Amino acid sequence: MLDKLRSFFDKYLSVEEASKEDTEHALRVAAAVLMIEVMKMDFEIKDEEQEQILALIKQEFELSDDEANALYEVATDKALFATDFHEFTRLLNDHYSLEQKIRLIRLLWKVALADGKVHAYEEHLIRRISDLMHLRHSEYIQAKLAEVHSME
Repeated sequence: MLDKLRSFFDKYLSVEEASKEDTEHALRVAAAVLMIEVMKMDFEIKDEEQEQILALIKQEFELSDDEANALYEVATDKALFATDFHEFTRLLNDHYSLEQKIRLIRLLWKVALADGKVHAYEEHLIRRISDLMHLRHSEYIQAKLAEVHSME
């Protein structure tokens, strides 16, 4: 029975079946959702953080202003209805290299630092995402220190 279910999901709902463009879009959305979740963790959505996310989306994914805004809107909607982070981190784990995962953690730190202070909930969430992406603690700390030092 479980094999039949797994086969069904693999056949009809697998990301591998999606086109390269669809997969790339899904990865961008997943990364943007995680950035938005970090922004929301201190219970304040500040302009600096929103601007930082838009700038990071535009820069990291080489998008125009309109494309970055559209991605931000899609990710905001996804974040609103997300019940956990597993669907996003699983997708990223399946397609991101170690270097890309570390880069994403650095981006999350950039969002957390955008308003000049890091709330404990933001730090906790980034740590949790790092764990879900199977990064070692040392990789998490190196990413954090790289971004904290770049702000000084």
